[in-house]
This record gives sequence, structure tokens and C-alpha cells, in this order.
Amino acid sequence: QVKLVESGGGLVQAGGSLTLSCVGSGDIFGGYGMGWFRQPPGKEREFIATISWRGRSTDYGDSVKGRFTISRDDAKNTVYLQMNSLKPEDTAVYYCAAAPGGMSWNTAHEYQFWGQGIQVTVSS
Repeated sequence: QVKLVESGGGLVQAGGSLTLSCVGSGDIFGGYGMGWFRQPPGKEREFIATISWRGRSTDYGDSVKGRFTISRDDAKNTVYLQMNSLKPEDTAVYYCAAAPGGMSWNTAHEYQFWGQGIQVTVSS
């Protein structure tokens, strides 16, 4: 069964850092582009970051450029999101997703598989 599981969320003060991890099972890591999205309370899902298979290309949403870094370890079937200089407006449920074909995409509809989401709360 295909599955993505996020971890590493929690509560952090503004200015702090967190690293999210997403482990893929089944056959959904090798050859897949991976992405992170988030959904703040009462708002639509927002693109955060994406990385192609083997990490050759990355892209970021404007709201996180320069603060967040996406990376992947294909040997561990894991994609990471390093989040620095966190702000209260970064509070959201964060989702990782997998897109077949290996490319990096900044639109949700390109992603076929999604994790269950993990809460990140940034206090002021």
C-alpha cells in the first residue's frame, strides 16, 4: 500500500526552527517528484516547496523563499523540509506529496499521493 508519513511538527516560538520529515513506503519514492504544501486555518492549501527526483531541481513558494529548504535522501525514502526563522503566519497543517514522473511541481493537482498532514504551530 502506498503511504506517506510526516513527522517533526509541533509548537515553536517565532524565530525558531523545525525540520519536517516525510517517509514514503511502497513504490512512491524512486522516480517521484516530492512536494510540501500547507493549509493554514480557514485558508486554502498553499504550495511551499518541491524537489525533483535525485534533487536536481527545487522550487519554493514566495512566502518561504530564503527561510525554508527542501531536500531528499532517496536511500532512506525521505524528504525533508528545514524551516528557519519561523513566523506565526507559518502556522498550518503541513502535507508532503508525491508526483509521478520525477519532476518538481508547484501545483497540487500534479501530485498523486498525499500524507495525512502534520500540525506546525508558531507562537508569537
